[in-house]
Parts: sequence; C-alpha cells; structure tokens
Amino acid sequence: MSYVEESTVIDETIYDLINEAFDNEREYKDAKYRNSIFSKYNDYFVKTDDGSYSIKSKEINHKVETLHTSTGAISESFEKFIKPLKLDYGEDIAILDICAGLGYNASAAIDDFLKNSDKNLHIDMLEISKPTLAAGLMVPSPIEAHDITKKAIEQSLIDCEYASLELECTEIPENIGLKIHIDDARQVIQKLPDATYDAIFLDPFSQNMSPELVSVDFFKEFRRVIKENGIVCTYTSSAPVRMGFIEADFYVSLGPIFGRFQGGTLASPNPKNLTKSLPKNDEIKMALSDVGIPFRDPNLNLSSKEILDNRTEERHMARHNTKISSAVKTPIFLGQEMDDEPLKRRVERNLVKMNIPGVLSKEAFYIVEPENDYKEEYLEDNNTRTRVLEMMSRLEEIKNKGSMSIIENGE
Repeated sequence: MSYVEESTVIDETIYDLINEAFDNEREYKDAKYRNSIFSKYNDYFVKTDDGSYSIKSKEINHKVETLHTSTGAISESFEKFIKPLKLDYGEDIAILDICAGLGYNASAAIDDFLKNSDKNLHIDMLEISKPTLAAGLMVPSPIEAHDITKKAIEQSLIDCEYASLELECTEIPENIGLKIHIDDARQVIQKLPDATYDAIFLDPFSQNMSPELVSVDFFKEFRRVIKENGIVCTYTSSAPVRMGFIEADFYVSLGPIFGRFQGGTLASPNPKNLTKSLPKNDEIKMALSDVGIPFRDPNLNLSSKEILDNRTEERHMARHNTKISSAVKTPIFLGQEMDDEPLKRRVERNLVKMNIPGVLSKEAFYIVEPENDYKEEYLEDNNTRTRVLEMMSRLEEIKNKGSMSIIENGE
C-alpha cells in the first residue's frame, strides 16, 4: 500500500467512486460524473447537527466514523480553529492548514477574515488525498466562504490533471490567496519559510492513523515556521501530542470543548497567547508516566507503523526506568490519601521501582510539589509547560540519586 493510500481516511468505496468520476470527467469532458456523486451516493455523506456535511471514514478497528463531529462540521471549524486565535486583523495574515480535508477550516478562516479585515490573507492548505479534496467540491457549501475554497481546490485539481472542468463559478477575492499542496505534509513543511504563519491548523483524523503528523519532529518544523505570537490549534487532547509540543519548545494549553468530552489543545511559542492550563491530573500523567512519551520521526520519513512500533518500544523501555508506569494511572496518586487498599498496593508497587517508597512519602510530595502552585490561569512563569518540566526534572533526580538527601540537603 502506498503512503497516499495509507494516509487517506475516507471510505474506500467512495474513494474509488470519486476517482472513477474524475477519470470519466477527464475522458468525456462531461460535468455529470462529478455532479452526480453527492446525490447518487448520499449514504457516504453525513449531515451533521448544524446542517453541514461530513464524510464517512474507512473502517478503523471495526468502526466507521465521520471526519467531523456529529455536533456540527463547520461549527467545529469555528469553535476549535478560529475562536481561539488572537489575530491582528490590522495586518496581513498567513495560515498553515494541515489535513485540509473538505476545506472547512480554511473556509471558516476566510469567513472570519472577510468580516474583520481589508488586508491580505494567505492560506497554505496541505492535503495528501486528491479524492478527499474532491469530496469538498461535492458537499453543499455550509457558508459562502466555502465556495471560495472550492474554487481554489478545483483549480489545484485541474493543475495536477485530476479534474478537467471549471465548474465552480465563485471568484476568489484579490486579497485572499489560497495555495493547495497535494503531497506529504512532512515534505512540504520543510520547504516553507521561517517565521511565516500566524496560525497553524492541525486536523489529522487520529494519532493512531497518522502519528507522522503529530510527532515531536514534525512539531519542530511548526516551531520554525510559526511566528513568535502564533498559535497552533488542534482538536486532540492526547498526552503524547501535548508532550510533543512541549519537547518541540511550545507552551501548551487547553483548547475549546466542542462535540467531545475533553477540550482540544492550543500551542504557542509565547505563553502570553494562552489563557487556560491543562487539568492538573493531565499535567501529572504527561510529566511522570510513559503515556506522555511523544511520537518520533527523526528524519520525517518513517511509516505510521514504524512510528507507532517505536513509541511502544520506547514506552516499554522507559517504564520503571525513567518514567512511572501509567498502569492504573499511578502518578496521579502521588501525595494523595488512598482508601482503596488493593489499588494502593498496585500503585505503590509501581512507585517503589522508581525509588518512591509510597504515595505519602517525602519523595512523592517532592515530585508533585510544583502542582501546589497550580493555577488555571496561564501565567508567564507558572503554567502547564513550567510545571511539567519541573516535575520531570524532580522525577529524574529521585530516580538517579535514589536518596532523600537531595531533598533534605537542598541539592
């Protein structure tokens, strides 16, 4: 299977039907093939609660999902990718849209920009799957700005000889620049200039499907191309993704909650751009347990399976060595009274392997002491990043020295 096929998440049947429709469009120069897909194969398109359409995924772990939350596909774009931004609409804006999909995130950005600015907006849209982009031409536009995005998508598909007809009538405003890159995002981003983007949208289907798009090494490229006041928005609350951002020199905070039980993630080089810390237990688990080990792709060329397998091995090697076992959520009980004796025994068996005698030991209190100053408000000198890094450092001290002398002597 090619990387393109492996990376494409839409249902295989509609994937093939879209390819066939555009094969026919190129051969017969007839619009009917493209225009009939949505009505003829409507079962593959799912209307969400706000009236906008999503598309079914292929079967993953015996489960078929949609590319967007059922609460509302276009609403999700506004809530998770537009509202958290702190853009200066008195200046030109540049956005990097990774996993552009049906074009909703870019469309929401265009909509908000046109309502607030007469400057210039440029969006680089990265999407590896031509049929996924083509599906964006077929769904009814949920907002007028989506017609602008459709025009750019259509032109890019014509340029790469996937489509052959200009059916989209909307003109792209002179102050809106859309460039669509149909390629591996890891390769594209390495060619983009430094300190360019005010915002980055990161919207892969899932970390297990596309770990290459949430690796610490990919995030290091984000750090290079984003402006110092820029913000990265992503829907995921995943611990390895959040730790990947921290390891790539970002501050991380809680993103909006929409259509899910947990909030997404925001990341920025500048802590002043962020407002809300991650939950305390999330910080502790990320800092101290193997669940926080990020995905790695050192040369930005590994397969999804290689990245997943390597992380599994790294977690195995780190557990009881450099990280507390994530089993039974062990780290969150440090410094806590425990009434459940069987659970306490399991927790303390994990802790003793890291030179931590028990949940109420001096070592335990020392490691999580930074959380005593926990504040939900994101402060420049007291925030998720500073607390996570301090707890990591303290765990390393305890493990390496194996003695309370580092605490008692203030070393």
